[in-house]
Amino acid sequence: MIEDKLADAALKPGEFTAIARGLYLEGLAVDYVRNLVWYSDVIAGGIHGVTFEGEKVTVLNPERMWTGGVMLNADGAVLSSGEHGILWNHPDTGRSGWLINEIEGQPLGGINEMWPDGEGGIFFGTIDMPAVIAGREAAPASIYRLTRDREVLLAAENIGFSNGLAYDAERQRLYANATFTRTWVYDVAPDLTLSNRRSLIEKDDVDGMALDAEGNVWITGFRSNVITRIAPDGTLLPQVETPAGSITQVRFGGPDMRDYVLCSVPADGGDTLKEGGQITQANSVLYRGRSEVPGLRIEPARFTLT
Repeated sequence: MIEDKLADAALKPGEFTAIARGLYLEGLAVDYVRNLVWYSDVIAGGIHGVTFEGEKVTVLNPERMWTGGVMLNADGAVLSSGEHGILWNHPDTGRSGWLINEIEGQPLGGINEMWPDGEGGIFFGTIDMPAVIAGREAAPASIYRLTRDREVLLAAENIGFSNGLAYDAERQRLYANATFTRTWVYDVAPDLTLSNRRSLIEKDDVDGMALDAEGNVWITGFRSNVITRIAPDGTLLPQVETPAGSITQVRFGGPDMRDYVLCSVPADGGDTLKEGGQITQANSVLYRGRSEVPGLRIEPARFTLT
């Protein structure tokens, strides 16, 4: 069941309500303190804040396009990746700045998705943003860790097209989507270095990623209207059916962490962008749904932002 209006009642698993629309929604984060959802529109631009009921609150960086990832910092600032690196914006103070825009003195082409490292920093994947914008084949990406003290450490190379990331600290694993090919899984050592890369699943449209409280991996696909779920032991679980054309990202929230939001895009939207085409219709939807199991809470980073 889909309700294309402001949500005013609790949903049941299998029910969805549309809470926002745009041209191509992708980056996504739940703000547990403000009880908001932050999402990006990579074509129309901006980081948009809405309530779970669909009430618009504010827009950050309205002119910035190609934002692929959104996260929170402990001081309430919103981190947003994209062309040239990661920006931060504090919605309450209006302050903003670059968290990272170069590595070893070299300007960054772009950063796609991010995930906290559990020690106040983040893991992030690079992206060949000039090639993406031009509709060319992108160069292979890498995964880095940005420590709380802003030290940049190379974690993994030759990822392919780096996309969704998720760190399961309990099982000491990092999952990394390589769009167009597969989802990788790495072992994570106590010092947060990565090793023993292997394939979790081969899938040609892997995009966003989240974890639930049982350690199951939720994988979205930019050509898929279902969410693929995989148990920690690699067992395929029943898919989550959605009303989406296809899905770029999913995140959990709500008082019991069983509400989730997902960015829906037209079924051919990802391939249109890959081929350098234009998207002009607001057919991308932010949906809220309900899970049978709670999601894993994504803790904020703890950078000192000045």
